[in-house]
Amino acid sequence: MKQEFKKYIDSYIELFSDFNSEEVAFLKSYLTIEAYSKKDFLFKSGEVQKEIGFVCKGLLRRYYINEKGNKITTGFVNENKYATDYPAFIRQIPTKYFIECLEPSVIIKLPYHKIQEGYNKFKSSEMYGRLIAEHVLTVQTDRVESFLFKNAEERYIEFIENNKDIANRISMSHLASLLGIERQSLSRIRSKLAKK
Repeated sequence: MKQEFKKYIDSYIELFSDFNSEEVAFLKSYLTIEAYSKKDFLFKSGEVQKEIGFVCKGLLRRYYINEKGNKITTGFVNENKYATDYPAFIRQIPTKYFIECLEPSVIIKLPYHKIQEGYNKFKSSEMYGRLIAEHVLTVQTDRVESFLFKNAEERYIEFIENNKDIANRISMSHLASLLGIERQSLSRIRSKLAKK
């Protein structure tokens, strides 16, 4: 294993500080790590996601294709976050989304069947699974509620405040798609805010 990859695996294992040596050995036994190029897909619509991805390095975009053939961005995944369509993953059904690398990326992969085995063997594995599920649910709920209760400018401000680490790494087109507006509208919002 490349030295860089070993460093990422070791860093990932450190996240599970409550695990005993048996749990750590079990986790290490099934982790795989893979490098992706820009424009590579972690998974595509119609596929059953067999592994959940943890981003060590890079930036990915989650999107779907609507009835007009437009790619609609629903989120970005950067370092130290899980790349998944979690509801489809836990039910092992085909996803409706694409997750594409916007940058060269390094991703740790955890197979579904091993995660389930860990839940059955170890209580602390269940706890981490619950925490991941809660995080995913919160992110998805926040996105839905932003469309219900906020206008485009408020959504933009909130995104920038919460994503300072990736704001300058994504294109205006992808950001406009995430916010549910046209690129020109995003330009007007940015121009207006710059004058304040």
